[in-house]
Amino acid sequence: MQGCIGSVAGAKFIDLGAVAKQTGADVDRMPYTMRILLENVVRKAQGDVDDENVRRVLDWKRHIGEAVSFYPARVILQDYTGVPCVVDLASMRDAAMRMGIDPKAVNPEIPVDLVIDHSVQVDEAGNPGAMAFNVKREYERNAERYKLLKWAQKSFSNFRAIPPDTGIIHQINIEHLSPVVQYDDQLGMLYPDTVFGTDSHTTMINGLAVLGWGVGGLEAEACMLGAPSIFSVPEVVGVRLTGSLPSGTVATDMTLAITNLLRQHNVVGKFVEYFGPGYQQLGVADRATLANMAPEYGSTCGYSPFDQESIKYMELTGRSAESVDRAASYMRANHLFYDPQAADQVDYSEVIEFDLSTVTTSLAGPKRPQDLIALPDMSRDFAQEVTAPLGNHGFGMDEAALDQSVDVDIDGREETIRAGDVMIAALTSCTNTSNPTVLIGAGLLAKKAVEKGLTVSPKVKTSFAPGSQAVTRYMEATGLMPYLDKLGFEIVAYGCTTCIGNSGPLHPSIERALKESGIATAAVLSGNRNFESRIHPLIKGNYLASPILVVAYALAGNMRVNLSEEPLGQDQEGRPVFLKDIWPSSEEIDDYVRRYVTSESYRDAYRNIFDGRREWDQLQVEESETFAWDPKSTYVANPPYFDQQIAGVSSKPDLTGLTVLAKLGDSVTTDHISPAGVIPSLSPAGQYLREHGVQVRDFNSYGSRRGNHKVMMRGTLANTQLHNQLADGKQGGYTKYLPTGEVLPIFDACERYRQDGTGLMIVAGKDYGMGSSRDWAAKGVKLLGVKAVLAESFERIHRSNLAMMGVVPLQFQPGENAQTLGLDGTESFDVRLPERPEPRQLVDVVIHGEHGKEKVIQAVMRLDSQAEISYLGVGGILNKVLESKR
Repeated sequence: MQGCIGSVAGAKFIDLGAVAKQTGADVDRMPYTMRILLENVVRKAQGDVDDENVRRVLDWKRHIGEAVSFYPARVILQDYTGVPCVVDLASMRDAAMRMGIDPKAVNPEIPVDLVIDHSVQVDEAGNPGAMAFNVKREYERNAERYKLLKWAQKSFSNFRAIPPDTGIIHQINIEHLSPVVQYDDQLGMLYPDTVFGTDSHTTMINGLAVLGWGVGGLEAEACMLGAPSIFSVPEVVGVRLTGSLPSGTVATDMTLAITNLLRQHNVVGKFVEYFGPGYQQLGVADRATLANMAPEYGSTCGYSPFDQESIKYMELTGRSAESVDRAASYMRANHLFYDPQAADQVDYSEVIEFDLSTVTTSLAGPKRPQDLIALPDMSRDFAQEVTAPLGNHGFGMDEAALDQSVDVDIDGREETIRAGDVMIAALTSCTNTSNPTVLIGAGLLAKKAVEKGLTVSPKVKTSFAPGSQAVTRYMEATGLMPYLDKLGFEIVAYGCTTCIGNSGPLHPSIERALKESGIATAAVLSGNRNFESRIHPLIKGNYLASPILVVAYALAGNMRVNLSEEPLGQDQEGRPVFLKDIWPSSEEIDDYVRRYVTSESYRDAYRNIFDGRREWDQLQVEESETFAWDPKSTYVANPPYFDQQIAGVSSKPDLTGLTVLAKLGDSVTTDHISPAGVIPSLSPAGQYLREHGVQVRDFNSYGSRRGNHKVMMRGTLANTQLHNQLADGKQGGYTKYLPTGEVLPIFDACERYRQDGTGLMIVAGKDYGMGSSRDWAAKGVKLLGVKAVLAESFERIHRSNLAMMGVVPLQFQPGENAQTLGLDGTESFDVRLPERPEPRQLVDVVIHGEHGKEKVIQAVMRLDSQAEISYLGVGGILNKVLESKR
């Protein structure tokens, strides 16, 4: 290793310049993400530049698609995905004990931080007592889960839990947790901070020049326990930014526009890296907004190289002078500091140009974040969406739906709900609440609106859920909070809330009216996801927008109001007030940011981050080697993943005679496969909970029940908006049980197939598994008996999760799909796996149709590495990791 070692700031480091000299590589022409990856593999290879991983990264363009081993410096979890991770680790400790392995061998080997931010719901909103009420309900629902997490904090080393009501995982990560450059005390060595998170939007940290991305819980668990992440060398797309944002536009508008552009360029599974003259116009908060939505434009990451803006942000957020100086010195010494003079010389796979001056005020929706709508077009687009065919851009209703209205009584006040009415307006999500510019902009618009006498209709459920307590400190310092409060945007929680689907109930009379009438209404949120039924199951159109536009649409009250031409309302004298009259200028916003957003706000917010509220302190748990499972619990249960391993049984899966469980179209999300939101009372999961004595008001959400496989199996493919072509037109979690032709809930059909001994398959279109990095979307189908998924294409994380659960992802060859092959879902399938499979190998799939008809096609077996192939014989990655502890 000695030939690769440099020294800076009194510490050693892997010197990429020295590596370049030894190998003849031109490190300054490598993308910055590849430089970080190179440092990682050289360090893990102990400086051996002939190591296979090192060679592949050095000559990355020639090795695209080949496997490379990567070791992240740390892992972050949120509680929706963190609880099942902890359950898996606890179950693995139990299995270890039964297999004669020391249970303490199952312990994180790298630092793990779990931020509890996904469970709080907006039960109450629009009043000063809302947050206290929501926190009270949060602990009533989740105390059992939180005790598990507190047990993990006490019983595992290298594991910290950040208590509820502190903030959102990605905002806390970028504002506080990341050191940007790591320092190993024992080795006296500096190296770049890198991070995996069990949440898609882990990419937000890319805005601070930290390489990281979202992975499934399974992959995160393996990395925690010392295994590498094995992924394919990606293409690296450079996005060259020019110009600057026009006055009045904000980072949200830029991000939605770039999301739309990059989706068109198909950057799925690729690294994206920003550079160019416009890049230096963006501060870290704007870069973080852009990085946060990398999953929405489909890339693995959206990286911003380290520069002077990174240093300013570290100082602003209260990092110590020592850590800031160390990071800057290391980045400069190791070819990781952005060089604007050499930026155009970096050798990318492809360069995409984007002119920031073309950005306009926009929204995205109604069902996907990449579907951009310019503000002047919003009213027209909504009308078209109502009558467009049911799909990503339409609700499939007739013309009469545009004139539909229904009267409701809201606490003694008669109101009329009309098509297009805004039911939810939420300032939510780390995407935007991490950015002082857009929040102060929303506060300024609220101030001007209140001063002109504008109000928000009681039909609109308004809420404000900051991603960190630093937000409250600087917003209070501006004096703008009372104006947001006046319009109903009072703080309801410090957590994800509406963005994750925890928008809570609407007024009972409104929910009844929506359920009975099916009227087309809308939600507007400053989030990153707006998939069908995610925000609220009764709201048809969901639109992503800047916090400024969220407040504006709350005031307008209806998506069919053309905010570019029509007034928001009237002032005290009856004169019309237009959006342009109260829209804050960029100069106004910047002035407030300079005056009120200070490092003291961040230091105060994070001073006692691990302490928690009184409710957290009162949770009593004991430290122990293994977890004390409660057989009566409907929140936490010991899963069956290790049962066969404990019994000494292992075999390759039998992929013959597979019956189609679900035949699905394009853009099926992990929300469709494993919903996170409301558990319907009459669903299989709802019935299970009622049978176990749980009242409907205490069902909580699917996301909060992920520690119990019995609930989650019943919730798999149970989304009320699922369109299964095998359900005879019935929407939701239904399928046809083919032996009898009955249409049944999917879980009930699977139970019958299990009794029959029939293996199952899912057939789908493009982008199967897009959305959140949700391991239960793979765990659930595995437990239902699904052996393989045949799709036109897969989203990166979900494909990986399927492989790690031992479910075989199969991909149609180009030009082929269920339609071109004439498949209707009633066929049975034999997948002929080779005796010794190779990554991405073509395999024969025999399709048995009616009257003995048979055809053979070839599909790509999307097991992309030998490691993924190795999981098949043992049951999955967790089983393989446990076996390695012997």
